[in-house]
Amino acid sequence: MNISTDLLERVRTTLAAHGAEPTAARVAAVLRADGHLFGDSTVLAVMEALRRDALGAGPLDGLLTEPGITDILVNGPNEVFIDRGSGLERISLPTGDEAAVRRLATRLAAAAGRRLDDATPYVDVRLPDGTRFHAVLSPIAAPGTCLSLRIPSRKIFTLDELVAAGSLPAGGAPLLRDLLLARVAFLISGGTGTGKTTLLNSLLSLADPDDRLVLVEDAGELHPDHPHVIRLEARPPNVEGAGEISLRDLVRQALRMRPDRLVVGEVRGAEVVDLLSALNTGHEGGCGTVHANSAADIPARLEALGALAGLTREAIHSQISSALQAVIHLTRGPTGVRRIAEIRAVTRTPTGQAVTIPAIEFTPTGPPRFHPGATLFTHHLAGAA
Repeated sequence: MNISTDLLERVRTTLAAHGAEPTAARVAAVLRADGHLFGDSTVLAVMEALRRDALGAGPLDGLLTEPGITDILVNGPNEVFIDRGSGLERISLPTGDEAAVRRLATRLAAAAGRRLDDATPYVDVRLPDGTRFHAVLSPIAAPGTCLSLRIPSRKIFTLDELVAAGSLPAGGAPLLRDLLLARVAFLISGGTGTGKTTLLNSLLSLADPDDRLVLVEDAGELHPDHPHVIRLEARPPNVEGAGEISLRDLVRQALRMRPDRLVVGEVRGAEVVDLLSALNTGHEGGCGTVHANSAADIPARLEALGALAGLTREAIHSQISSALQAVIHLTRGPTGVRRIAEIRAVTRTPTGQAVTIPAIEFTPTGPPRFHPGATLFTHHLAGAA
C-alpha cells in the first residue's frame, strides 16, 4: 500500500514531539487527531513505513530482500534504478524529498558506525546485513544525495549452475576445476559487476576440504561453501582518524595463520606486494580479484599498485612472473549478461617484463578455443599431478 509522504511526515513529527514509539494504537490516535479515519490496513502500513524509516532502509527496504537484485542506485529524490542482472532499469519508487533521502543516507551510515554530514559528505561502508553502501550528500552530488547499494549474493553458485546461466560454456567447467585443484595461483579480473566475487566463491567451494582458506577482504563478500574458512576484514579509521586496519596489515597477519590458500577478495592497493611475496614463498594456490579492463592489462595494473608500496618496476614484474600463473577475465555484455571471456597465462619476456598471453578463449556458443599459452597450464597441471 502506498502511503503519501506528507501523511508519514505528519505522523512522524507528532510521534517525535511526544517521544512516542510508533505502535499501532499511537499511530491510529495520531491519524484520528489529523482529522481522517483510516482502516486497520492503513494504520499497519503507516506503522511499517515508520519502522523501515527508523530501523530499516526506508522505501528501499523491500528491494534489499527481493531476489535477483544486485544493485540499488538512488540519484536524488524519487530517482531509483536497480539491476536485476540485465543492466540498470529505472523503477517508480517514491523516496520522499531531498531531506528524506539525506536522512536515510545518514542513518544507514550511522548503522555502520560512520558519520555522514556536511563535514564528511561521503561514506563507503558495509551494512550489518553485508550490503555495500556508498553515499555522497548534496550539493557535492547532483541532482541530490546519491546512494549506491551493492547487495551480496545470497547464493553460492556451482560451476554447473554458471554453465546453466550462460556465464560459462560447458567445456569450461572442467578446465577451471582442474586449474583450481592443481593449485595454480590466479587472479580473476574484470570490471565492476562482472561477477568476479561470484566466480571466486564458486571456485573456492571446490577446494580440498582439508585446505585451510584464509580470506582477506575490505568488505566481507566471500562466503565459499567450504568447511574450513577464516575471514579477516579491514577496518577504516574512525572519525578521529585512528583505528584503521588495512588490507596490507591483514595479509601479513594471514601469513602467520598457516593458510593452505591465501585469498585477497580484491587487490586494490599496496597489499599486492605482500600477496605476491606470499605466493613466491610456498603459498601455492593463492588467488584474488582485481579490477581491470582486460586480462592483458593485469601486469600494468599490478605495476601501478606495486608503485604504491614503493616497489620498482623491475621488482614488481619479477614478482608477478614468479608468483602468478593465470588470469581469468570476465566481461559483461550490452544485455547485462556476465560471462567468462578468457583465461590467460602469465609469463615473462626476455627483457624481464611480465605479460599475459592468450591460453583459453570462451565464446557464448561453441567449445573453448585453445591458444599457445595453454601449454603453460599443461605444465602446471603435470607438475601438480
